[in-house]
Amino acid sequence: MSPSLHIVLVEPEIPPNTGNIARLCGCTGAALHLVHPLGFSVDDRSLKRAGLDYWQYLDVTHHDSWQQLRSSLDGNRNWYGMSSKASTSFWDVTYSHGDVLVFGPETRGLSAAILAEIQPLTVPMRADAPVRSLNLATVCGITLFEALRQLKADH
Repeated sequence: MSPSLHIVLVEPEIPPNTGNIARLCGCTGAALHLVHPLGFSVDDRSLKRAGLDYWQYLDVTHHDSWQQLRSSLDGNRNWYGMSSKASTSFWDVTYSHGDVLVFGPETRGLSAAILAEIQPLTVPMRADAPVRSLNLATVCGITLFEALRQLKADH
């Protein structure tokens, strides 16, 4: 059975974020795609600890580049890229089976070139928030569960 959704981490930098997202994917059945270079070793203890014992349940694929990922996930899919600079909320789209949710490196987010290829979305925050963005794993969880909620509603 193909995964209902694909989670893509482009050049992730912080092992516990990736571990937590891997755990999220293991619990929901979403496929995880890691686009290299990674900012850590996949043998990192904090990565493994954050993912607990869920690694055996993951559908995880490593990609050498963004271009390799794009060519490997062919088909008619919606591609959404999360960005704190986007104007469209993640609530304002209709998700479909097989959609791809893309998240960038923690310190710099998705590049303008990648965002130009896909639909940028944001998780709204209050205008006067004293922080610039949410944690990557938090945004991934919020977005993934909204997409899953919509997919469940369609059944």
